[in-house]
Amino acid sequence: MADDLSREKQQKHKKHDVKTRYSPYFSRNDEARDGVQRKRKKSFGNMTEDEVMNLLLPDRLGEAMDILFVGINPGLMSAYKGHHYSGPNNHFWPCLIDAGFVPDHFTYLDDVKCPEYGIGLTNIVARTTRSSSDLSRAEIKQGKGELIEKINNYKPLVTCFNGKGIYEIFSGKKCTLGQQEESVPGTNSVVYVMPSSSARTMTYPRKSDKLPFYHELKKLRDKMKHAKIADDGDNDSDD
Repeated sequence: MADDLSREKQQKHKKHDVKTRYSPYFSRNDEARDGVQRKRKKSFGNMTEDEVMNLLLPDRLGEAMDILFVGINPGLMSAYKGHHYSGPNNHFWPCLIDAGFVPDHFTYLDDVKCPEYGIGLTNIVARTTRSSSDLSRAEIKQGKGELIEKINNYKPLVTCFNGKGIYEIFSGKKCTLGQQEESVPGTNSVVYVMPSSSARTMTYPRKSDKLPFYHELKKLRDKMKHAKIADDGDNDSDD
């Protein structure tokens, strides 16, 4: 009987050890838990997630933009790095290169140079969050008005929403991918909707799935540029 009780205690002790090894939050002291917190903190250097959420990601805008790419709001990694679409699995920059919008050497670090190539980068909401689901309806409504004002000021030929869900939030209605019938309200900027460049999107998970939309966007951009040149020529001849 004593041997049975001893074995039972040993088995209970082993079970406790397994639980502690796989989940440090069950530890009776804070050493393992602190290790998890330090590991999380290292993702953002010496900053915590809360500190990163206080950072703002600057727009990349310029005069005479051909295309303004619109996201919903900055994620933690982009805000921390200070550059748009900086996640390691984001397909934005590879697709932009392969479609011929920017040179081959471009990375997220070169987003500051985008206006030199007629490209702008912005978001509907400026606030950084862990997830876009953390945004309030009031923020999105305010951001929509600010985006329209931005488009009015900079007058991009095409406004491209990086994600079907983003445009549906902006427009308040369902849509299909590609060029939309309506322009941005109160502007002449043509609307194009493409799949999210994130690798997490389920319908278009690979870069090769998204690339045809970038090629189509480039054709639309060229068409709009030629139309603008023709209109400018007509106006000059009238003078």
